[in-house]
Amino acid sequence: MSYMLELRNVEKVFNLNTPNEKVALRDITFNLRPGDFVTIIGSNGAGKSTLLNVIAGVFSVEKGSIIIDGKNLTNTPEHVRACLLGRVFQDPLMGTAASMTVEENLAIALRRGDRRSLRIGIKKGDRELFRERLAVLGLGLEGRLNEKVGRLSGGQRQALTLLMATLRKPKILLLDEHTAALDPKTAEKVLELTKSLISDQGLTALMVTHNMAQALQVGNRTFMMDDGKIVLDLYGAARKNTTVDDLLSYFEQFRGKKMVNDRVLLA
Repeated sequence: MSYMLELRNVEKVFNLNTPNEKVALRDITFNLRPGDFVTIIGSNGAGKSTLLNVIAGVFSVEKGSIIIDGKNLTNTPEHVRACLLGRVFQDPLMGTAASMTVEENLAIALRRGDRRSLRIGIKKGDRELFRERLAVLGLGLEGRLNEKVGRLSGGQRQALTLLMATLRKPKILLLDEHTAALDPKTAEKVLELTKSLISDQGLTALMVTHNMAQALQVGNRTFMMDDGKIVLDLYGAARKNTTVDDLLSYFEQFRGKKMVNDRVLLA
């Protein structure tokens, strides 16, 4: 069977062989088929963001294999994997260059993975593509191509970042609590855009969230992480029939303790 992403016995340790040694990921093994959309939940420090970082190549791993679209990329650096991955962070300011215009940001995203040059080189066809894709966002940005991104709202910047991450269809889309810093109405809008882009392009995605109800409603599979491990992997009928109360019970059952993160409990 062909998988888009495979992790085999992956282990990540920080400060190895020092008094501050911390095992962040423990024997992580899973496969994702093309089009799988996984939501990831867990307490702070469970390893959620670290998991995305090792997939992206930000952190090397001490053990195991990371295979993307059939290629073993375990020891390849972040810039080599960049052409295969799209990523959106929690902070709306991280994914865009504030001093550059909307079209300049999109032009950089369009050429992700190409040979770098000092010339941005925006063509007429590029602008038509940008306007078409921006119009889908429903935020009026298609008429603001020459506006500096620093003048956009947080929600507009996050929607733009999402568009940039998917402008050239990535093998894997990584979403690290990308709606958490937005107000509820804007967060809902960005989440709807996220689902639409993933569905329309058939993307394979992993999304970290603290919202447990959202974790069960979005995508087709849910991981629960704790202490660097995936302690629960829900999909199919089992996921469909699972409630937030069930998730809390599972956590206590598997880990022998209560989830202590207020953001999780109140979501």
